[in-house]
Amino acid sequence: MIKILLADDQMLVRTGLRMILDGEPDLEVVGEAGDGAAAVRETERRPVDVVLMDIRMPGTDGIEATRRITARGDGAPSVLVLTTYDADEYVFQALRAGAAGFLLKHTSPELLVQAVRAVAAGEGLIAPSVTRRLISEFARTAPTPPRAAPDELASLTMREREVLDLLASGLSNAEIAAALVVSEATVKTHVGRVLTKLGIRDRVQAVIYAYEHGLVPR
Repeated sequence: MIKILLADDQMLVRTGLRMILDGEPDLEVVGEAGDGAAAVRETERRPVDVVLMDIRMPGTDGIEATRRITARGDGAPSVLVLTTYDADEYVFQALRAGAAGFLLKHTSPELLVQAVRAVAAGEGLIAPSVTRRLISEFARTAPTPPRAAPDELASLTMREREVLDLLASGLSNAEIAAALVVSEATVKTHVGRVLTKLGIRDRVQAVIYAYEHGLVPR
């Protein structure tokens, strides 16, 4: 079972999310929190795999809560950010704080369930409608000049470097497979190797990595 914590200051939102998620045989909502501080406490007192985190909450907001939760490193829950607006200026900050994914609250129940499963499996996920917008924001705010490329970058094969470049452009595994004329399974293997070699958690962090180290032209 994938154990889920709901963090949102609106009870009606939490109730709706619980109804959707508890209806799946492999998902279980194990707790709720009305603000970021409560979310942090809940993840400390019980096993949680995924936190569905609102950004705008009273007191400790979702960004700070995400930062505190992901700072624990290995074993920490994955954080999937839910927000109302796709232009939310805090989304980029949340991803930098360690969020593994980002979805809009009006997304379909089917996509929400898929996203929870993906994040629980260690895969980053961003709502398709805003992926490239967020990547543009990464490009705009990345350090200038970019950080020096670390030694581990040299460990990537030529094909793995191609995959990293395509990831940073916002392509899905299917789109990368089409671009490189290989199977999706092969792409998934390459992505896993890239993440392992670079010491990063998921494809969302791979986008940040690529822009911060100047791997993608702006």
